[in-house]
Amino acid sequence: MKVIDLRSDTVTKPTQQMKQVMLEAEVGDDVFGEDLVTNKFQAKMATLFGMEAGLYVPSGTMSNQLALKVLTQPSNEVLIESKGHILQYETGGASSLSSVQLFPLQGYSGKLSSEQISPAVRGVYDWEPETKVVCIEHSTNKGGGTVYSLDELRSIKQECERHNLYVHVDGARIWNALVATGQKPHDIGQIADTLSICFSKGLGAPVGSMLLSSTNNIAKARRFRKMWGGGMRQIGLLTAAADYAVEHHWPKLALDHEHAKTFAQTIAETSAFQIDLDSVQTNIVLFDTGDRTAIEVLEIFGQHGIKMVPFGPSTVRATFHFQIEEADVNRLLEVTRHCFNT
Repeated sequence: MKVIDLRSDTVTKPTQQMKQVMLEAEVGDDVFGEDLVTNKFQAKMATLFGMEAGLYVPSGTMSNQLALKVLTQPSNEVLIESKGHILQYETGGASSLSSVQLFPLQGYSGKLSSEQISPAVRGVYDWEPETKVVCIEHSTNKGGGTVYSLDELRSIKQECERHNLYVHVDGARIWNALVATGQKPHDIGQIADTLSICFSKGLGAPVGSMLLSSTNNIAKARRFRKMWGGGMRQIGLLTAAADYAVEHHWPKLALDHEHAKTFAQTIAETSAFQIDLDSVQTNIVLFDTGDRTAIEVLEIFGQHGIKMVPFGPSTVRATFHFQIEEADVNRLLEVTRHCFNT
């Protein structure tokens, strides 16, 4: 029985074509700035998003943490939605690596509104931390894959400019957000002072993210990347895979979104579960497990070769990706209806 792995969109395996591209990459030493594949890819991504420069890094966590490092000084404060990845899943890195304080704001489905920013800005008095950065996640992870409209993004940017704040966009699933909204990469580049983009989630590259920003910020980030152990050598093998993923897998994300919405609709029709269908906007489905715990529900799905993850005591997350096929979705729906309709 084939395992249907919906734990994350990071579980994809490199395709044969991607492996071939990796094998053929002409690499050099990136610490010396001599990996031409990487140099070209960094420039390509910066141009795509309308930003000055890019820096390839091993993970989205490093990209986010580098962004905070170059935008802040010790004792600064960073505003973030309470479900934000930097707050929830980066092991307290902001306080350890940049000596900054995260101030969580309660938004809706992982999203901040521009109206929340002004009342939260601090720094007038000596005893207050100075607010310096607003972090937004587009699309959200713990918010269930929700996205910002362009009007929402522009309103946040305008409010940040009014208070001389930087905007960091955690774009771990920015490709999904662009597909879902029809926004252009340049639209995001106009909002962000720093932007983290990931290649190993929905796009299916084996490793890597990139920080995009000004030339000056990227030069600073490169030094900190080296300090934090992220200086890499012949990484053209990896950036070639990431480039291939952008070119060939980005267009496939719309089907992932369709699969997620199809599953969400079945969940809504299942008596055992509850779900907010309006929150299913990309490839992530969060649902409430009702009278059963999340672990109990996952055990039942697991007996049928279906993997998901708990996202709370009574919440489950399913994440769709391009290696989930139509037959997999059909089997998923059958199991859901058979096992959970009372």
